[in-house]
Amino acid sequence: MSKLRVAVVGAGPAGIYASDILRKEAEGRHEVSIDLFDRLPAPYGLVRYGVAPDHPRIKGVVNALRDVLDNGGIRVFGNVDFGRDITIEDLRERYHAVIFATGAMHDAPLDIPGIEAEGSYGAADFVNWYDGHPDVPREWPLDAEHVAVVGNGNVALDVARVLAKQADDMLPTEIPENVYRGLGDSKVTDVHVFGRRGPLQVKFTPLELRELGEVPDTDMVVYEEDFDRDPAADEESKRNKQLLVISRIFGKWRAADAPTGASRRIHLHFWSRPHEVLADERGRVRALRVERTEPDGSGGVRGTGEMRDYEIGQLYRAVGYFGSPLEQVPYDPERGVIPNDGGRVVDAGGEQLPGMYATGWIKRGPVGLIGHTKSDAKETIEHLLAGEETWWRPSIEDENEILGLLEERRVRFTDLEGWHNLDSHEISLGEPHERERIKVVDRDEMLRISRED
Repeated sequence: MSKLRVAVVGAGPAGIYASDILRKEAEGRHEVSIDLFDRLPAPYGLVRYGVAPDHPRIKGVVNALRDVLDNGGIRVFGNVDFGRDITIEDLRERYHAVIFATGAMHDAPLDIPGIEAEGSYGAADFVNWYDGHPDVPREWPLDAEHVAVVGNGNVALDVARVLAKQADDMLPTEIPENVYRGLGDSKVTDVHVFGRRGPLQVKFTPLELRELGEVPDTDMVVYEEDFDRDPAADEESKRNKQLLVISRIFGKWRAADAPTGASRRIHLHFWSRPHEVLADERGRVRALRVERTEPDGSGGVRGTGEMRDYEIGQLYRAVGYFGSPLEQVPYDPERGVIPNDGGRVVDAGGEQLPGMYATGWIKRGPVGLIGHTKSDAKETIEHLLAGEETWWRPSIEDENEILGLLEERRVRFTDLEGWHNLDSHEISLGEPHERERIKVVDRDEMLRISRED
């Protein structure tokens, strides 16, 4: 049975599922060893740092990922930054192949005038803040009463929901102390969510929409002019179960008496395409100008030329995530992905590069949920196992030599035992407050606890 050593760069769901599938699919064919690298001290990627902490169903995903790592056969190296601490040459000398699973953690651009005004943010940065990401500032200025969120996907609704919640509403979650304080100081009273399409052409799920309407002490505000404008979509909603549920939720809000006197409001604006961010004399956001749209008869929308200004003090663009380039790895700057053919990394001419594979959002772009990630990883692994003739031929056979390399470069890497240390510590922080855990935010503190330095 031949030896197969694989490096996986990225310890989020994509990287962990790819590792698990590789281990299972290679059984009986290869003696496989897998090293999982991540630039953060803790694993789980987007599940830990990209999902709102008030989503209890995410706990099930975390438990599944934990089980994969705890089953053995996968070594974890945290706080190792590809391109800085290890290079493609380092991997080529020690492994037969590498799988890139670095995801997409940055915001896609919104190319409208004024988007760079002070107080205009990417939603991903805000999500990283309230999820306690170690590489973002500890403070967030929630100093505006009226706030705009641009986008009609799940992330847009997550951002709107967290902005509308009182700090104490988030206490049962794992938010760190600095986030609790920041939400407690928030001046937000009204959150305006803008989508360029109609209410039955949204990208969020019924569950996300329902959760939005369950925020305590918050009124849901919808506008009658946004409904019954697209007969084709109305008919489609009668045949599509998901749209039918969304339509019923909207119907409930349309029939409700609002406002009720709640301290905060979430306004949903449809048929509203962002046109320009208007700034005051200090360069701060003061308004969002939108163009009203209408159905174009082909399933899309067209502008009507009617402009409306909404007075706001902050803006969050939630129009999608975007992947980042990696050192010495092909990159498509238009799509924010690693160019590939079914997970096999290709060069500018479309030729497969030996030993290099991709999976997850860095492979296909930021679309799809956890289920897509598993099937995506399976495709990549099938091609990897079928392409033995294209594998690298490592010159260093000692599997433990990578530890010496990292130590020689003074990389303060963490391992699976270190993650267990940090995990236990966060749980212990939460216990006195009857919370499941409280996240540790500071990277040096994460490393000290993980490594028991």
